[in-house]
Amino acid sequence: MGIERKKEIYIIGHKNPDTDSICSAIAYASLKNEILGRIRKGESAESYQDFLVNGETGQDVTYVPARAGQLNTETDYVLRTFNQSLPVYMNDIRTQVKDINIRRIEGIPADYSLKKAWEIMRQKETSTLAVTNESGVLEGLITVSDIAGSYMSVLDNEILSEACTPIANILDTLKGELIVGDMNKRLTQGKLVVSTATLNVIDQFINENDLVILGNRYEAQLSAIDNKASCIIICDGAKASRTICKLAEEKGCAVICTPYDAYTVTRSINQSIPVSYFMIKEGIIAFKEEDYVADIKPIMMQKRHRDFIIVDEQECYVGMISRRTLIDMNTKKVILVDHNEIEQAADGVDEAEVIEIIDHHKLGTVETIRPVKVRNEPVGCTATIVYEMYMENQILVSKDIAGILCSAILSDTLMFRSPTCTAVDQMAAEQLAEIAEIDIESFAMKMFEEGSRLKTKTESEIFYQDYKRFIVGDIRYGVGQITSMNSNELLSIQDRLINYMESAMKDTETSMLFFMLTDIMKESTRLLFVGKDAKMLVENSFHMTAEENYIDLEGMVSRKRQLIPQLTVALQQ
Repeated sequence: MGIERKKEIYIIGHKNPDTDSICSAIAYASLKNEILGRIRKGESAESYQDFLVNGETGQDVTYVPARAGQLNTETDYVLRTFNQSLPVYMNDIRTQVKDINIRRIEGIPADYSLKKAWEIMRQKETSTLAVTNESGVLEGLITVSDIAGSYMSVLDNEILSEACTPIANILDTLKGELIVGDMNKRLTQGKLVVSTATLNVIDQFINENDLVILGNRYEAQLSAIDNKASCIIICDGAKASRTICKLAEEKGCAVICTPYDAYTVTRSINQSIPVSYFMIKEGIIAFKEEDYVADIKPIMMQKRHRDFIIVDEQECYVGMISRRTLIDMNTKKVILVDHNEIEQAADGVDEAEVIEIIDHHKLGTVETIRPVKVRNEPVGCTATIVYEMYMENQILVSKDIAGILCSAILSDTLMFRSPTCTAVDQMAAEQLAEIAEIDIESFAMKMFEEGSRLKTKTESEIFYQDYKRFIVGDIRYGVGQITSMNSNELLSIQDRLINYMESAMKDTETSMLFFMLTDIMKESTRLLFVGKDAKMLVENSFHMTAEENYIDLEGMVSRKRQLIPQLTVALQQ
């Protein structure tokens, strides 16, 4: 509970992730963690100075691959083939409770005495403690105010039995020694009696099961035992005689000796009450680790609580936060791969700290709070850049990592048919294929086949499989794409998609939607479109006459290199 968790830096691709977005995140996280592992084993960090962000040695850091959407069937096939786990799903990268500085003070059992709770509060410099059961589930809260309130109950002479106070708590509070009795027993009946009067008076006040505080008076001790007291406390360090001990054992009366005087015992004994009696059980405000800070902040500002409890998904206690925690809180640190535009990034990226960007697209609109490391190259795939970084840092690429990097390149370049493909991409793919022990052509054909299977998918699954949103001036538009080696399969979903796109306009918050039905073998695209000015935009972009909702574009396979630039120029004009 008290161990600080490692700081996680998330490596994440764009919304509606494609194979490059997912595989580059996995491979780059693996590279980062491999280098950090070497540094922890003694290698000089200077060797990787250009690679590490802000010169960070990463002693308390781990890199985690993440995804901003669901996997498509092509990517799922690739990950299964090369034994890769699914990246963490993060559709929103706003700051969560788990990202901020949680005070991870351990919970205490309900049987702990008020005295012990107070000592822990002083030691931990806190005014609130969580009370938990053996499984760590939250049962209540005990605060300094609750402990102070216990002193107001000093006139209630039955409070010890009402609270079912354990004998062990009394021993601990009074630094006592148990001469006779069972320390695991509890006081469940009777009142507290201080024996200071004559024997005649004492006999009238002591009843069965009472707890009696007295001194070194044999007659008073004997009277308490004869009146069936459940426990006697002998003060001032006095010892019980053998006769008293024998009689107490026969009558089932516990005997405790304490070095404290009667006044101190009387004042202190209520501190032995278990925290369960005074703890807050109802109306506790608890947040989960997964909650977003922006969502809980208004509640924290409204409620004048000193501390707020944090629990996990199983309702087990984790720690506490206060309003002060929000003043200097940590935000998520992320590395963006395969994108750099805020429209394509996971929600909440503007609240995260972007520390690095690796991409092969045009520079976009992501704003950062401080200078960041950016690697942007005019190649056909981000995975190509990641492979270059393996080579530059002299890190061997494993068979499985080589497999996913090669798959990403083949997917993004449509097996080298896309105009975005460069000689660097092809050379990287060939080298990676050799490491992964795969045949490029046969593997690519199988991968594309797995990625299509369009008849088994819903319109939503097809549309969002590889969808991106763009902004030109005040105009927002979206472009999706699906690739297949079967032209008939592509044409069979045309009408379904057009109808779906009409209804998706509102959900996507765009004025126009386009969808590329790309035939890999014929290297051509049927571009579907909906929206008030979509047809005019397409005709102005390609200087061709379009049908009602589509246009056929020979040689068009790349959204990034061929379609988006044409649409952008036409919109700007």
